[in-house]
Amino acid sequence: MTAEESGTEPGERNRPARRRAEVAEYILHHGSVPAAELAEVFGVSVMTVHRDLDELERQGVVRKFRGGASAQPSSVFESNVAYRMRTAQAEKQALAAYARTLVEPGMAVMLDDSTTTLALARLLPGLGPLTVATNFLEAIKLVSSEEGIRLLALGGEYHHAHDSFLGVPCIEAIEALQVDLLFASTSAVSPTHAFHQEQEIVLVKRAMMRSARRSVLLVDHAKLERTALHRLAPLTDFDLIVVDGHTPESGLRALRDHGAEVAVAPL
Repeated sequence: MTAEESGTEPGERNRPARRRAEVAEYILHHGSVPAAELAEVFGVSVMTVHRDLDELERQGVVRKFRGGASAQPSSVFESNVAYRMRTAQAEKQALAAYARTLVEPGMAVMLDDSTTTLALARLLPGLGPLTVATNFLEAIKLVSSEEGIRLLALGGEYHHAHDSFLGVPCIEAIEALQVDLLFASTSAVSPTHAFHQEQEIVLVKRAMMRSARRSVLLVDHAKLERTALHRLAPLTDFDLIVVDGHTPESGLRALRDHGAEVAVAPL
């Protein structure tokens, strides 16, 4: 173990943890970074950078590739929630604003653990009385103190990378409910199917769809014409697909030609 890793000097014991947090923040900000750049920026060896990246990958913050690391999603890796919070913000706000028009007082609404539906959660205060069910910790904290909103927190095993609760207990909590509307998003959408990289999240989203009278999928244009490892559901299983105004006409036509009901949220 090197001196920089051992932290033997007073006040130095937490230096590797602090550096890894700073490395994570740097990668989340830039999206994708070579290891050599990280070594130069943080004044450590490339070997130390790779040890940091190994730990950050274990935590689900980044994924390593030959010569560096990325916070961006792939067909088998879903981005950390901190990275997803930063991306497509204008599109998510437009999708949330459209989704808000579908919510009426007295409804029971379910939100998945996507950052897109978190944007909707921010718009729900003032629409009550509402019942809101969600497994997303950030959304739970957001609506927990709002007057007029009855909160049903869908518990389970907490996953730090997603800041949400998953697993069998979460699915059982979902299956005990019947809500009026589900608002969900996912990481990849082809003209025929919705996809996600992680099996546990797919199982939770499917349970949510079964527990809702109507299911609405909110997706920004960057997620279209993409696939991931696991099929979530055919798009026709959703009552409505809402896309943002930057979606090309060819993308809209492909969705509609395969039978999906599509609405466009203006930006």
